[in-house]
Amino acid sequence: MVNTPPGQAGPVGDGLHLLRFTGALYCQADLTAPWGVAFPAIEPCMMLPVVLAGRCVLEIGGERHTLEAGSAALITRGVPHRLLSAAGAPSTGLFDIPVERVGETYERMRFGGGGERTQIAYAAMTVDEPLTARLVAELPDLIRVDAWADGEPGAFGTVLRLLAHEAQTLEPGGEAVMTRLADVLVIHVLRQWLSTSDEARTGWLAALRDPHVGRALSRLHARPEQAWTLVELARESGMSRSAFAERFTALLGEPPMRYLAGWRLQQAHTALTTTTDPVASISRRVGYGSEAAFGRAFKRHHGMSPGAARRARPAGSPGSLRTAVDAVDGGGRR
Repeated sequence: MVNTPPGQAGPVGDGLHLLRFTGALYCQADLTAPWGVAFPAIEPCMMLPVVLAGRCVLEIGGERHTLEAGSAALITRGVPHRLLSAAGAPSTGLFDIPVERVGETYERMRFGGGGERTQIAYAAMTVDEPLTARLVAELPDLIRVDAWADGEPGAFGTVLRLLAHEAQTLEPGGEAVMTRLADVLVIHVLRQWLSTSDEARTGWLAALRDPHVGRALSRLHARPEQAWTLVELARESGMSRSAFAERFTALLGEPPMRYLAGWRLQQAHTALTTTTDPVASISRRVGYGSEAAFGRAFKRHHGMSPGAARRARPAGSPGSLRTAVDAVDGGGRR
């Protein structure tokens, strides 16, 4: 899980402390040319291949990208893609390649024809918390970053070296360390994108970074149970009520109180499908004094009752990355 304190987010990363990943799967791959790995769609996952040594070709969405040592690619929605030793190299399905299962969240892969060597660290993280899902929805399918393009000199390369060391040695606690390092790399990739992309200057991300609306949003997100009014939210933003409502609606496409209602009900849906907390407790936690009123509002927003939402949740641990992967390969990962 990524959980950066809000006060440390910085001017281009005010939304990054909102990131929540509920699982991480890490694979360290030693590959020798010719080789190719075809990755299926795995939802709801973000995937992060990092080239530690050598080079490879990433094919995704009809496009081809060359990744050198020190490059990372954040695949934000778990779409199908291929990693290849060279353009045109044949590929084998991910789940048809034997791996060594080192731990619950760590695998090693050795594969290829014995030629030039490439080492790749590959992390996959599940995304199912409302704010993280909203943030991911604003991102492009692919974000690339190179160590030499790092805005913080040496930081990205330092994390890569640490990751490579842990992958080679796997000392006690190494699995947990690699998971944390993967989280840090995701933050670095997103930070660069936020600071350089025109897409990050519009919509929800722009609202998060707005000095006035962003302040009100952070309070609203953190305390959905509070009996917020438009006047109080405007006060938090440091603006007049009318100016705040106009600016909020222009950035987010809906007025503040409607956004608040939707956010509360998104939080409630997550709680219903990822916990066993009583419905009455959840309704209070998202600002409803009456369970009946909560039930009516929930059904209007989600098209089903709170009880139906809870019954409809997938079998197995909610948000489990292993469950997501096993659902794709039928539980047959070797």
